[in-house]
Amino acid sequence: MLHHHYNHHQLQRPRRRCEGTAMGAIVLDLRPGNGIGPFSLGMPICEAFAQIEQQPSIYDVVHVKFFDEEPLKLDIVISFPDHGFHLRFDPWSQRLRLIEIFDVKRLQMRYATSLIGGPSNLATFVAVYDLFGPTFPGIYDKDRGLYTLFYPGLSFAFPIPSQYTDCCHDREAELPLEFPDGTTPVTCRVSIYDGSADKKVGVGSLMHKASVPPLLPGNLYMEEVHVKLGEELYFSVGGQHILFGASPQDVWTELGRPCGIHQKQVDQMVIHSASDPRPRTTICGDYFYNYFTRGLDILFDGQTHRIKKFVLHTNYPGHADFNSYIKCNFVIQGSDLDNSKQSITPSTKWDQVKEILGDCGRAAIQTQGSTSNPFGSTFVYGYQNIAFEVMKNGYIATVTLFQS
Repeated sequence: MLHHHYNHHQLQRPRRRCEGTAMGAIVLDLRPGNGIGPFSLGMPICEAFAQIEQQPSIYDVVHVKFFDEEPLKLDIVISFPDHGFHLRFDPWSQRLRLIEIFDVKRLQMRYATSLIGGPSNLATFVAVYDLFGPTFPGIYDKDRGLYTLFYPGLSFAFPIPSQYTDCCHDREAELPLEFPDGTTPVTCRVSIYDGSADKKVGVGSLMHKASVPPLLPGNLYMEEVHVKLGEELYFSVGGQHILFGASPQDVWTELGRPCGIHQKQVDQMVIHSASDPRPRTTICGDYFYNYFTRGLDILFDGQTHRIKKFVLHTNYPGHADFNSYIKCNFVIQGSDLDNSKQSITPSTKWDQVKEILGDCGRAAIQTQGSTSNPFGSTFVYGYQNIAFEVMKNGYIATVTLFQS
């Protein structure tokens, strides 16, 4: 893993830890192939953050890591250093694919009625074997000096001291594993992953074999939203068509109740002078319907009460709005709809957009990085019927659709 490439954000809250509670003394239910505590494999990253926010006294130190330059290359990781485990989210779907407990002394796990891990219940080979039952012989990785034991949706890696490597000849070992001096190894990493594909997931290259569980048919999470420029949005799973000029009642009927409604503010920030950088905002009559769970805002004209804009969000880490919206999985055909085989999606970089739509000149607006947005500025580029807000790494943050 290219850890030195990761951007590292710490969500630090005031310490609420009571005196006398031991570090990492929380107990989480271990669900092989399914999850741990409140975190379930396949959950969207926003749901994980919601769980964290519900229990601030437990999850009071949280690190979020992502690869800023190429956000789709490496997992988005939420790490709990006090509790010795982290959550790995697939960077494209932003769903939880792998849970790794990297410091088993810090995290106590409950399985059935037994406890394992934590400062008092060492997760030894013999203890694991007794608790989870017999399994096939595992895999011995000579280069790492690790022996990995596999159960459905669950694996345990054990370091093997160099003097005992011959206990693990031919990559397999006798079970349960005890060394000649009577000791037994203690697990250094526990992996929890979707076991339905019958893959062996563990440390190193085996880590990449963990894939997110499939969504159930009809699930609306990140459904494809097809954009017909200047005309409409089409939702591929639900089958709804939302046209420019539609009324709030139309939208309510098709998409259900909005998650939020707010008045649009006219932001004079974009034309402020360097000598007076205070943002000034005034309310205009227009108003938004926010559909956070669809990654979408709809702007209505305050006079006519008709749709005049759609805003689609990609939810990349490193943008000021990260974790406010679920990612919108949009598909935009090129301007020459019939001939263009290329489409623009949340994974398309700005250079590719220019190849598809042509160059539109310099950025119309540059939003400033400020104290409220530590992530730096973004650039907005406009075309007929569409504008792109582009992050410094060249990825699209938002798409705004309108009728020219």
